[in-house]
Amino acid sequence: MCANASRVLDEPVAGTAATARTWLLVEQPGPWGAKALTSSRLDPGLGRRLEEAARGTGVRLGLIRRPGRTEPATTRRVLAAHVVPGQGWVHEARIEDPEQLLSLNLKELGGGTAASFTGRAGGLGGTPYTGAPLVCVCANGKRDRCCALLGRPLAAELSAADTEGVWEVTHLGGHRFSPTLLVLPYGYAYGRADAALARAAQRAAASGRVLLDGCRGRSSWERPEQAAELTVRAETGEERAEVLTACGLPPGEDPALRRVRVAHADGRRWTADVLRTATGEARPESCGAALGLPARFEVVRLTAEAPAAG
Repeated sequence: MCANASRVLDEPVAGTAATARTWLLVEQPGPWGAKALTSSRLDPGLGRRLEEAARGTGVRLGLIRRPGRTEPATTRRVLAAHVVPGQGWVHEARIEDPEQLLSLNLKELGGGTAASFTGRAGGLGGTPYTGAPLVCVCANGKRDRCCALLGRPLAAELSAADTEGVWEVTHLGGHRFSPTLLVLPYGYAYGRADAALARAAQRAAASGRVLLDGCRGRSSWERPEQAAELTVRAETGEERAEVLTACGLPPGEDPALRRVRVAHADGRRWTADVLRTATGEARPESCGAALGLPARFEVVRLTAEAPAAG
C-alpha cells in the first residue's frame, strides 16, 4: 500500500494539499469509478462538460456521498466553498436535475463570486451553509485502494459517532497520506488522519482556527506557499485561520528555490526560502503506480521582515 510506504519513510505532509480556490462538491450516491465525474451514475457526458468548464478556473470538482450504503434520491445536495483568506464563503443548494450544474459560471465561482450559485434566475438558488464545518474524507477505492481501506472506515466511524458535516469525497490528491480529509470553510487538508484528528480539526474550524497536527496546507495556495504558511504558524503559534496570507515572490536563479512572503493581519511579514527536493527513497505515489520520487517543499530559511517605516 502506498500509504504504508509513506509512513515508513516518514514523508512530511506539509505542503502537499491539492490546489483549489473554490471547491464544488456534488452529491452522487452509489459506486464511483477511478475518474468519478465520468465513471459513476452521473451522466458521463455531463461529467465531461463540467470538467471542461472547470479547467483553468480555480474550481475543483468532486462527488460526495454520505458514508455507508446510500440510495439515489429525488434531489441532491451541491456545496460550493470559496477558500481564499478573507474572501471565503460556503453555499449549499438542492437540485433535481444534474444538468442544472451547467448554469454555473465556474470562472466567477473560482474568482470568489457566488452569483451564479445563489441566483434564482438561471442559477441554483443556493443559500449560505450554516451547519457544522464540513469534513470530507477521501474514500474512492477505484482511484486508490488506500482511500477505500483507510478512508471509508474513518468516514464510517465519524458518521457512527453522529459527527455532523461528514461526507465521503472522490479525490483529494495525495493517496499516500491516507486517510486524507478536507475541512471547510477554510480549505485546509489533513493527512494520516484518525477520528480524533478529524474531530479536532472540525472543532478548530468551528472556532475560526487551524489544527496544525497532520495539516497538509490550505488549498487556496500553491504548495510552496502552503509549506511557508504552515512554517510561520509552527514558529509563531498562530492558530487563527484568516490572519495569514501567502504569496510567491519573483523567482531567483535557482529554479528549485522559491521565495514566499507570508503576511499577518497585524502587519508582520516573513520571507520564506522554500526548496523543492525529491523525497527520500523511491516509492509509489499511489497504489499500482510506478516507483517515483515525490516532490517535497521544505522551508530552509524563514526571515522576519523589518516593520515598514512610518
